[in-house]
Amino acid sequence: MALEQIDGAADNPFPFDIATAAPARLRRIFRSGAYRGTTANMANGYTQGNLAILPASHALDFARFCQRNPKPCPMVGVSDTGDPMIRTLGEDIDIRSDIPSYNIYRDGVLEGSRADIKEYWRDDSVAFVLGCSFSFEEALSQGGIPLRHMEIERTVPMYKTSIELVRSGPFGGGMVVSMRPMSMEEAIRASVITARFPHTHGMPVHIGDPSAIGIGDLDAPDWGEPTEFRGAEVPVFWACGVTPQNAIREAGIPLVLTHTPGSMLITDISSTVS
Repeated sequence: MALEQIDGAADNPFPFDIATAAPARLRRIFRSGAYRGTTANMANGYTQGNLAILPASHALDFARFCQRNPKPCPMVGVSDTGDPMIRTLGEDIDIRSDIPSYNIYRDGVLEGSRADIKEYWRDDSVAFVLGCSFSFEEALSQGGIPLRHMEIERTVPMYKTSIELVRSGPFGGGMVVSMRPMSMEEAIRASVITARFPHTHGMPVHIGDPSAIGIGDLDAPDWGEPTEFRGAEVPVFWACGVTPQNAIREAGIPLVLTHTPGSMLITDISSTVS
């Protein structure tokens, strides 16, 4: 059920500071297949994106789904049909190879993961890039908000919820959220900071009691890894880019290609808004 996360394929593929590296430099390494892990804390200042590649016959319904559910599905880029180069998001971006790791789904079932998907790309493929919380996490860190999953070197926990999405064609279901523990004061400040990033999920969708949004056990995330709570911290939930992956999988489309959770497209677009 869970989307697979693949560990780094090389011990040290980055002989430079990944936080300040240019996106194109990182994408060249991803394209080589030397690294297949998370893109967290890479190319700070640039927007990272979730990926969903569908056949053109489902693209309009999926675009409507994203437009109707902008919190979990903030669309930042779309390819032309059959063209893997997404020029609106940067120079020389080949969506088939410039993400560290991809998942392949057939009829809603995870077939496996690959370092590139050139053999799966078709003349009718359409790629959607959706905003990712990695971009606002940089702003939270700069604002003095602690991020526990980074501190303890884990993948942020993600959960299915009872928050229903607005359906479009075969796409619907419940929202997926990511969670970060914070003090209530930090949660309020985090809400103000992330409100400035509507293209990367914006402010939280819920703070506090997880059962109010259908989450039974914070120690059993549907994706990612459980985190730690300290003192009087409360869970803070943001809409998550795994939402469209979950909706796509449940739609049972014959072939869908996505990123593996944590392995994002790093674009040349600034993550800040004016």
